[in-house]
Amino acid sequence: MKANKFAWKWTREPERYEIGEDAIEIVTRPNTDLWQRTYYHFRNDSAPVLQFMTKEKFFSFTVRTQFESKRRFDQCGVAVYFDSENWIKASAEYETEAFQHLGSVVTVNGYSDWATTAIDASVRSIWYRLSRREDDFCVECSFDGTTFRQMRVCHMPAATGEVPVGIYACSPEESSFRAVFSEIEFGECKWKAHVGTFGESK
Repeated sequence: MKANKFAWKWTREPERYEIGEDAIEIVTRPNTDLWQRTYYHFRNDSAPVLQFMTKEKFFSFTVRTQFESKRRFDQCGVAVYFDSENWIKASAEYETEAFQHLGSVVTVNGYSDWATTAIDASVRSIWYRLSRREDDFCVECSFDGTTFRQMRVCHMPAATGEVPVGIYACSPEESSFRAVFSEIEFGECKWKAHVGTFGESK
């Protein structure tokens, strides 16, 4: 699906970006981030987020990220951003020359969490697949664009109807880097209904 076919809308438009036929490029600004309160106590709501709106209650959004991060917490990935106090994001965050944090954050009513696992710092390309089943979401990642592994399943109370979905990139410290988003797909939900002890869900 062509990147420029979506009705994209910015939350905090960056100074440098390009939306092409096949890819979107964002150059981050220093001191931009998304985080609310938990542990660090600070509130940061300055990262540029590029999204489109959808009324689909069941969907999957997939995108490939390629990045040149180089300083602590440089990050780019997928997002479902409603407002400053309710959002989901998933990305790889640069930490050192040895490793980076592959993780996700869910912020509800102004409080963020952060679930991570360490991956090698040499990784410079990751695919993400974000799926919705009404007010529940699943985030998956892939290093080859074919095999996806679950990162998180979460609930988002704000997802009561039409929802925003898209991408973001930011540099919380004194840094700037180039992030490229490509191979964008939006369509049928690939996160299937659960069949378990109590039967099949919606």
